[in-house]
Amino acid sequence: MPTIDPMPSAEIVFDTLFAYQKSAALKTAIDLELFTAIDEGARTAAAIAARTNVAERGARILCDYLTVNKLLAKCDGMYQLVPESAAFLSKRSPAYLGTVANFLLRPELKNNFENLTEAVRRGGVGSQDNDIVSTENPVWIEFARSMMPMMIPAAEAIAERLASSESMKVLDIAAGHGAFGIALARQSPNAQIVAVDWEPVLGLAEQHAKAAGVHNRYRTIAGDAFIVDYGSGYDIVLVTNFLHHFDAATNTKLLKKIRTALKPGGRVAVLEFVPNADRVSPPMPAGFSLTMLAETAGGDAFTFAELREQLTDAGFRDVEAHALPTPQTLLIART
Repeated sequence: MPTIDPMPSAEIVFDTLFAYQKSAALKTAIDLELFTAIDEGARTAAAIAARTNVAERGARILCDYLTVNKLLAKCDGMYQLVPESAAFLSKRSPAYLGTVANFLLRPELKNNFENLTEAVRRGGVGSQDNDIVSTENPVWIEFARSMMPMMIPAAEAIAERLASSESMKVLDIAAGHGAFGIALARQSPNAQIVAVDWEPVLGLAEQHAKAAGVHNRYRTIAGDAFIVDYGSGYDIVLVTNFLHHFDAATNTKLLKKIRTALKPGGRVAVLEFVPNADRVSPPMPAGFSLTMLAETAGGDAFTFAELREQLTDAGFRDVEAHALPTPQTLLIART
């Protein structure tokens, strides 16, 4: 008998079209501290509604939707956290990531995707659009407030690799929340950190440095990383989550400037989403290119070969890639 190919399912089409509902539901649950309520013992729709001060119907439908999407589990009318929501979405967890939604779902970022068709036509956002790397964009204040918990695992891993008991001077480019420089200062008691970013953002970084007990070894330079004078004599320059906002030529120009600030034999540490050469795997680094298409004029998720070329064109050598316990990759190169 001839085989008959099954009809293709349209599920992936509808699932993708309805994806905005998933992020809205998760943001609502985070805003209501719903996962924390369940973690604290509210298990039924009625108990969750009372704990979060919402209608019982609203609590039931939202919890059922989150169960459908594998963020909760349900048995005999009782809800419970799954391992992922227990680890990352309950405020009782030290790995809580709920604040990340405040940045990733900001209207400025979501609205760029309303204009994605035009961004695809142009190959990036236009000058009239919300380019997130425009001068002193206030979005970076929210980034510094909200995204630090997400960066801690990478910051600690990088600090472990670069830490030293020797005296060293470290430049943190686009420091933002300050997590990377602060982690290195905590693990290297003789490290002096110099953070570069816009002045309002640096205020938050300084608060975090004080909370970490390293503020006496932490100073700042306010301004545009492409323009301000860094000084010189640095042992290490941190360039974390920054190069993806710009095209290759712009990155090479910045890396040349960074190289002049380093001592002979000094190191630059670059943190990026780095897809494989096929540019479609792994999923998160590969998919990040679309974010940059929607939000920047020329940014991208660069492959290792592309980043290595930018570094070597800027005069760096011995470019190495190091895996981290996150979806990102650490590149280290020497002058």
